[in-house]
Amino acid sequence: MLRHSTEMHDNADLVGGVGGSHLDGLIEGLVRDGFAVAPGFAPISLVRALRKEASERDALGEFKLAGIGRRQDFQKDTRVRSDRTCWLKAETLAQCQWLEYMESLRLAVNQSLFMGLFELESHFAIYGPGDYYQRHLDAFNGNNGRLLSVVLYLNEGWQSDWGGRLRVWPNPDASSVATEVEPRAGTLVAFLSEKIPHEVLAATHERYSIAGWFRCNNTTADWLDPPR
Repeated sequence: MLRHSTEMHDNADLVGGVGGSHLDGLIEGLVRDGFAVAPGFAPISLVRALRKEASERDALGEFKLAGIGRRQDFQKDTRVRSDRTCWLKAETLAQCQWLEYMESLRLAVNQSLFMGLFELESHFAIYGPGDYYQRHLDAFNGNNGRLLSVVLYLNEGWQSDWGGRLRVWPNPDASSVATEVEPRAGTLVAFLSEKIPHEVLAATHERYSIAGWFRCNNTTADWLDPPR
């Protein structure tokens, strides 16, 4: 159970471009359900800029088949996932704007929920027709430092019958689905990395998104984590 501050900060004004109602709604959903969905979180201008950049980078061959696990546990297994990814490194204006939005979310969550979110890692993801990612957790027993996962969708004009939904379960033991989210442009999904299983269903059209993970700071005198 998340600890929720009784002294909620006032988000009535825009914070880093993010509307206060979006931030408050995300926090309330995380407290209540462990996940939250915010349609229209990012403006269409930013969505278009990020989508354009992803398409251009893909044309240059910068996207690679995605893997699972970190460091020595990393592997590629198309039986589990078949999307392609390209990491974000704050190299463009659009990426910096995305990171500003995420910084606003990080500060709001830390102030309200005391989660200790430290740093964000994120990548573009492209799912071609038929691609998928089977049910999984983004973290397991704290083995990669991920605390809060986020997904931003970059698909204008997405139709329901194209598929490609994000399927979400309420907890690791659940057999019944809590919700399914269509990958519509500007929608942000946030969920607890260790607690909320999820799955990307196959689509009939190409599907673009950004996936990100806020991590804690596990750095010690002998270990740098998050890595630089």
